[in-house]
This record gives sequence, C-alpha cells and structure tokens, in this order.
Amino acid sequence: MSESENSQPAQTSAEAPANANRRPKRRRRKPRRSQSRNNAQTGNVQGQQASSGDAQNALPEVPAVAGKWRFQDFNLPMPLMQAIAEQGFHYCTPIQAEALRHTLLGGDVVGKAQTGTGKTAAFLISILAYFLEEPAPDGQKPGAPRALIIAPTRELAMQIEKDAKALMTHTSLKVASAVGGMDYQKQRQKLEKPLDILVATPGRLLDFHQKRDADLSQVEVLVLDEADRMLSMGFIPDVKRIIRATPKTSERQTFLFSATFTQDILNLASQWTHEPAHVEIEVDASAAANIDQRVYLVSDAEKFTILRRLIEREKLEKVMVFANRRDLVRKLDDRLRKAGINVAMLSGDVPQKTRVSTLERFREGKVAVLVATDVAGRGIHINDISHVVNYTLPDDPEDYVHRIGRTGRAGAQGTSISFVGEEDGYALPEIEAYIKDRLPCQQPPANLLSDD
Repeated sequence: MSESENSQPAQTSAEAPANANRRPKRRRRKPRRSQSRNNAQTGNVQGQQASSGDAQNALPEVPAVAGKWRFQDFNLPMPLMQAIAEQGFHYCTPIQAEALRHTLLGGDVVGKAQTGTGKTAAFLISILAYFLEEPAPDGQKPGAPRALIIAPTRELAMQIEKDAKALMTHTSLKVASAVGGMDYQKQRQKLEKPLDILVATPGRLLDFHQKRDADLSQVEVLVLDEADRMLSMGFIPDVKRIIRATPKTSERQTFLFSATFTQDILNLASQWTHEPAHVEIEVDASAAANIDQRVYLVSDAEKFTILRRLIEREKLEKVMVFANRRDLVRKLDDRLRKAGINVAMLSGDVPQKTRVSTLERFREGKVAVLVATDVAGRGIHINDISHVVNYTLPDDPEDYVHRIGRTGRAGAQGTSISFVGEEDGYALPEIEAYIKDRLPCQQPPANLLSDD
C-alpha cells in the first residue's frame, strides 16, 4: 500500500447514491462531537429507536470512581449498554478506556495490550456503537461486511464472533465467521446474506474473496487483532492481499492491536492506518495482581506425579495444563486419562470440530482438565478457570503472560503453577525480565512429593 494513500484527507461523510444499485460510497464514521464523563446516557441516537424509560432505569447504578471510566460515560446506544450491563461490565479496562476515547470519535488506533485486557470488547463496542448510531449505506450487498475483523487463529476468531453476538443481543445486527477447518459450505451460505461484521482468519477469508463469495470493497471498519502473532505465523503476505481489497486507509477506520510493538509491526501500522492514536498498556506485575503465581523446582521425572497429585489432592475441577509440544500434550492426555482423571486435549493437530466441542465441554464443566499447546494460549475466554499449570515453560516469554491470563479473569482470583525442571531453567530469567518481576521459586508442598 503506497504512502501517498495515507496522505489523503479522511472522508467524514457521504451522501447516499442516487441509484441504489450502484456501489455505495465508503466513508469513515461521522465523528461524534465529543464524549464526556458528565454526559448522561440517553439512548437517543441516529439509526435506532429511542429506548424506553423503563429500559434506562433497568441499567444498574454504577458509581463514579476516580481514575476510572464507566461505559455509561461514553454515551453508548441503549441496546449496547443493556448488553454490556448483562455481561457484568461496568468499568472500562485501561485499553478499553484509552481506545474508545479515540475510536468513538472516528479515529484510527494502534494499540499495544496483552491478552485478557479487554481489547476485544474495545473494538467490538466501537463498531457496534457506530452501526447503531449511523444507518447502513444504501446498496449494501450480500457477503459485503461493513466491518472486517482479522484474527490469526480459529479459536480467537470464533471467540470474537461469540463475544460480538453477546453484545448484539438487543440489536438486529448480524455477524458471521470465516475460518479454516470448519464447514466451508455453511460459512459460504452465511456470506450469501447481508451481514454487518465478518470475523475471519487470513487463509479462509482470502479463499472466499478469490472465489468472489466475500466482497471486501465495502468495509468501513477494519480490525487487525494480534498483529504480532500474524507476523510470527507468516500470515502478513495474505493480510496484505486482503487489505488491498478493502477501501483506502482514508476511507475506512482501522484498529490494529498487538501484544508487542516491534519495528516490523510499527512499519505495517504506518501503512495500514491513517493518522492513528497510539495506545500502549504495558505488561507489568499488576496485570496479574489477582493471580497467585508459583514456581515449583522439580526434576523432569517428578513432573507428572506432582501434576497428578495436585489435581487429585486439591480436587481441581477447572484447570488448564500447558506444554510446548504436541507429542507431550498427547502423552499427558493419555497418562492422565489412565490415572482416572477427566481430561481432554487441545492442540493444532486435533480436528477443528473436535477442538470446538472440547472447549465447550470444558466451558460447561464436563471436562476437569484441559491439556493444551499454546494454540489455546490466546483467544479462550472462560471466566472460572481456577488453575493454570505450566508443565513446561514456554520458549517465548510473552506466551507465559498469555497462558496465566486464562485464569484470574473477570476479577476472580486465580492460581498459576509453573514446573521448572532441568530443561526449563533457561526460560525463567527471560520471563522475569519480560514481566518485570521476580517469580517465587520453591519446592513443591510435601503432600505433592509423598504418597501419603
């Protein structure tokens, strides 16, 4: 994408075409005049019916807290506010507050935030507020989404779709997903109907676009989630081809989120966004303040026995166990199953349908232990996971943060236990440097070391 494209002035409004059969003119959202902490939530917005007084009164009273933004401070449309309240969200996380201050005014955002900080809700709320406040342009075609969200993994894309549906409960807006490993025809059928939001992984989306099942020329909002992971997974060439099929940067609103800001990511952001605001939420110990992080110094031969005893003697019912390799995950699944533990596994070589059903069984409590590779480290939002066990420490320090972020969600307390054996010692200093904190190393409790 050329630099000259980024220098074009942003379009802030568009007239409906005289001929409804013509392709509608793309434009960024019309910027709001402002949003203020002092503004009352009215629900009277363009493109939707005003909510009743009863609906407004049904929203919980959220007291103002110094230094925190409430969702009601942003004058969001009432149907969206109702869904946010039903999800139990009242105060914005730092990334949500900082991002919404810019995106609701029509600006682009390049955001740095780790998983579990609420960035998914940040861009979904902005998109949904826009679509509720401004009606769709005339001539919207089937398979031509107004918003396109690109994610690196199927799990993350499907989780975003699920979160979007929850926030769209009180609206008539439509969302669909296009991800590899799932039924192609079913996804294609959804693209034959009008839709507002399309969540996709790069490969499957490019396939649909090349076959003209998906039309990306009418995208008004583009979201690139976990751009660093897409870079490391080699998806950037596909992403570039996809972005070339969307309107120019000056004619769409773009959000790019990444857990890290490497020079490569910053270079891509400069090409794909238009005068963006940069929002950085640093990784530090406070990000895991509600997670009890423990490190057990063990021999490699002791790891499985300690894991089994930990699960049995503490009667753990919602625990994720992470290992670095697929073969180790399969081995752990087999040994735990033979020990009579209710376990399932999740890794890249498990068929996608099985992975989806496994996640749902784990979410519903039908599986007590989920053994996984880092394919499950991002994009899984299950609020009541009590423990995360790092059977092996990750090679990438960033993945440590993603792993332990599966517990201690939504304000709950969580526990992270890392086994450090002969092969893991080298990774510990890098993790501590990344999180800017020392992890407490200790011998496992006596009840996990003996047969008594």
